[in-house]
Amino acid sequence: MKIALVCPASLPATQFGGILFLGVDIARELAKIGHDVTIYTTDLDFANNAKTFNMNLPRVETVQGFKINRTHVWLSFHLFYVNPGMYAQLKKDKPDIIHTIGIRSFQSFIATLISKKLHIPLVISDQGGITTHPDLQGSIIKKISYKLQNPIIKFVINQATRVSVANEYEKKIFMNFCKESKISIVRNGISLDELYSNVADFRKKYGVDGRFVLFVGRFSAVKGVDTLLRAWQLIANEIRKEHVKLVIMGVDFGFERKMFEMIEELKINDIVLVIRKPPRSDVISAYQTCEFLVLPSRWELSPLTPLEGFAFKKPVVSTTAHGIPHTITHEENSILVEPDNQEELSNAIVKLLNDEETRSNYGKSGFNLVKNTCNSKSMAEKTLEIYNEILNR
Repeated sequence: MKIALVCPASLPATQFGGILFLGVDIARELAKIGHDVTIYTTDLDFANNAKTFNMNLPRVETVQGFKINRTHVWLSFHLFYVNPGMYAQLKKDKPDIIHTIGIRSFQSFIATLISKKLHIPLVISDQGGITTHPDLQGSIIKKISYKLQNPIIKFVINQATRVSVANEYEKKIFMNFCKESKISIVRNGISLDELYSNVADFRKKYGVDGRFVLFVGRFSAVKGVDTLLRAWQLIANEIRKEHVKLVIMGVDFGFERKMFEMIEELKINDIVLVIRKPPRSDVISAYQTCEFLVLPSRWELSPLTPLEGFAFKKPVVSTTAHGIPHTITHEENSILVEPDNQEELSNAIVKLLNDEETRSNYGKSGFNLVKNTCNSKSMAEKTLEIYNEILNR
């Protein structure tokens, strides 16, 4: 089968996040079993921001058995990247099926135009919260730009043969746009092979000797970094006695300067280590050696970071926001608290720090989840079932 996966970003821009990893994981798994898979994307390089486009990247490159076809971005606004050259590439290659990930994008619009023109079946996945993401309530300019995208979103959904969603929460969102019969649930998964193949010595590289709690994600208000810092300050005295640090790893999405200011104001410099734009191998090594992860997001659709922690039997402290409880389970593999509640968050952190048995039990439960269900192989198999059903119809 000739498969086109369409995404706003792909390798090497790993800091782009979950949409990128889902596309890469599906491509790799389907290429393994003999399918001809190409990711059509931009030349985003992500040199510590979301606006670095690199014309020196190969236009077409084979990676792990699949191809990446990059076309240059002419202009961008926020995460809306305009690369018209993608149209010609897709039209020339004429795949059997197109699967676009991240539908509030120029790339999904191009994929939909090709689907309609050449009568190619279209599968769509969002992963971005088409109506629930906090950015939709941002500045006036952002609100206007998102409003202008609404006709594109409706066009994409109407043209889609099938909508692939990560959980029941996302399914309910799409039921406002299309019939339930058009929607299939495919749980997000992570690549265990990719996680286990990377080797780095995190502690030696960053001089971390004692225990540490880990945050991995964008430096963004949406991720609740401010709540985390306030919660950490509430338990600072106990943390210092136990020689525990908070390690924050990620890339700036508008909150980095404020984050460093807060660390200074709260006087927690000595118990917080910030690592900007870490290599992927360092993130994986941090998963291996941390006590547990803390992810106090105000919004998530179906987060991958907790699943990556589970791969190393690390439990998670997170929140009850939006799709999170549909991905991880309170008092089974995680502790979930109300968003923006620094007291609840600090209590949950202390509980896991002081309770080795609970950490172990939650970590094992999380590991079983990714081993049996939320892994890239299972995700790709269920995605392929959708493709086959459409093409055989």
